[in-house]
Amino acid sequence: MLKKILIANRGEIAVRIMATCREMGIQTVAVYSDGDQQARHVYAADEAYAIGPAPADQSYLRGDKIIAIAQQSGAEAIHPGYGFLAENADFAEACEQTGLVFIGPPASAMRLMGSKIAAKQLALSVGAPIVPGYNGERQDDATLLDEAARVGFPLLIKASAGGGGKGMRVVNTPDSFVEQLAGARREAKAAFGDDTVFLERLILQPRHIEIQVLGDRHGHLIYLGERECSIQRRHQKIIEESPSVALTPELRAEMGAVAVRIAQAAGYVNAGTLEFMLDADNQYYFLEMNTRLQVEHPVTELVTGLDLVRHQLLIASGQPLQIAQEQVVSRGHAIEARIYAEDPAHDYLPSTGTITRFTQPAGPGIRLDSGVIQGDEINPYYDPLIAKLIVFGEERTIAIDRLHRALEQCTIFGVTTNVALLDAISMHPAFVAGDTHTSFLEEHPQLTQTATRSTGIPPAILVAAALSETRQAATQYSEITASPERPSTPPNPWRTLGPWRMVGTTQTATYHWRDEEYKIALQQAAEQNNTWHVQVNGKTIGTYTWIGSARGEVLLQHEHKQFPMYVELQPTHVLVAAQGESYRLRKVHLLDVESAASGTQGAPLQKVISAPMAGTLIKVQVSAGDDVEAQQVLAILSAMKMEHAITAPYAGKVQKVHYQEGAVIAGGAAIVEMA
Repeated sequence: MLKKILIANRGEIAVRIMATCREMGIQTVAVYSDGDQQARHVYAADEAYAIGPAPADQSYLRGDKIIAIAQQSGAEAIHPGYGFLAENADFAEACEQTGLVFIGPPASAMRLMGSKIAAKQLALSVGAPIVPGYNGERQDDATLLDEAARVGFPLLIKASAGGGGKGMRVVNTPDSFVEQLAGARREAKAAFGDDTVFLERLILQPRHIEIQVLGDRHGHLIYLGERECSIQRRHQKIIEESPSVALTPELRAEMGAVAVRIAQAAGYVNAGTLEFMLDADNQYYFLEMNTRLQVEHPVTELVTGLDLVRHQLLIASGQPLQIAQEQVVSRGHAIEARIYAEDPAHDYLPSTGTITRFTQPAGPGIRLDSGVIQGDEINPYYDPLIAKLIVFGEERTIAIDRLHRALEQCTIFGVTTNVALLDAISMHPAFVAGDTHTSFLEEHPQLTQTATRSTGIPPAILVAAALSETRQAATQYSEITASPERPSTPPNPWRTLGPWRMVGTTQTATYHWRDEEYKIALQQAAEQNNTWHVQVNGKTIGTYTWIGSARGEVLLQHEHKQFPMYVELQPTHVLVAAQGESYRLRKVHLLDVESAASGTQGAPLQKVISAPMAGTLIKVQVSAGDDVEAQQVLAILSAMKMEHAITAPYAGKVQKVHYQEGAVIAGGAAIVEMA
């Protein structure tokens, strides 16, 4: 049995692997970049070694450094997790050549299945159906354009190497094919070092079904049921579940048998996943094989009761599988929701910053796998995954209810997240009915059009913000006046109270939310110090009682109904979270001197287009003097493993371009100035 392993990864998957190692008495070695010195996986390991600067290509992608550290630390094996070097056959081979056990498949199998083109050819050889398309060796533009016409539009351009939606483009018309091809190649080259692509007919409204397999070194290979991963954004999964409502027992057994045949033909060992597309007629097509542990592996663990990491370690130690195919039993239903630092309302733009609050859900049937805690930073160098929320129930309806309640408990401040989107999906009638496919979010755009589900702001949110502010202001004022070292100038209550003003016995303030103005008036009840009569925009909304607050959690009561919320006060905003939704209320002072002086009370044109986050400028498509149309792409920024289009907010003329292609720029840096 292995005694010490190095985990060549970071974040939640590194923490997850270390948890099983700890149970099995295996020592763990962590590696960390300069950007991860205080990361959770560093604290979870028995040993930790610095590996290089924050960019992944200088740290977590440096296989030579990782192998050297493994040898230095006395580790016997390396677990790659997922991403980074997990599907790098050269790295797996280098481990084997230096006497280290690579916890994954042999390099030969990884190399074979790592090419989507070769994998499809192998699948055909064992009788597996594949999507019609082109996967030939000729990669020139003319050939690919001709083949695209043969396959027919709409179609998919897909990178032969890698996965996760990178290097993938949907092409609807021949006119846009060459441009989309260039983008797919560029992204594939950046992500995988290989810009080879292939073409596939686009199947409309498909389900994404994957089969988990396990194989040992003694020729035994089994499948552990399926996962449905149909709800995706940018071709990346955000909700996965097991079992799929679309599969009959017969279809499940047939797809499982096909998956085993493909894996056996590849000489596969350890954990792997075979991905299929299922059309409306329940015809399935093999897509690719992921030669690693999947992000969504916990849903399989919950329905089968098997620890996949434990089995990976046992297989890597040379032990035979202890379970036969007929012993694999699936019970209940599991759903995983990926919580990302991103803004669904703005094309899923990744969000960076420090997590100032992270309230984690708990309860029966709830599991949270996370690589960050409160106080950690989400930086621009890595995938913005914060946590995976996994729930289990005896049946699917129970699992959905638990998912909804768990998301309501989840509060994250400091970065924008997709928690509200996930919660909205969990309650959508189509999801509840199991009517899911890969275009789910495109067909229900209302789910992503706003940051929250609410069309209006609940009064309790405004009251919580208002009372939190006025109580803080009163405390600060009391501390100043009670200080033995009072300032020579008496404290100014107008300044101390921030946006708050006294009008007789009433305190008033104004907030903006979604371009709407809300004027709140609080009048303390004569009979109770903690009870307030409240008006919003001149309309009486009732009486609220401040029950208490602790560690940012506020509890209000209105007509005996309780409202628990989290509130965070910032210099210019108040953040309030309740029932899975977050509200960012902008404070409005009675007199905004700066705005009044500059005459910016209206909505000025955005003349400077800035980088939404730090990244590399990989494409600049305009020059000074160019006339541009509204929403025209000006530049393309690569950040957090994705490309982000920088577009013109209105029609106008480019005055200045600040950076050239290849420049590494900071978040907020001016890229283009417009007239």
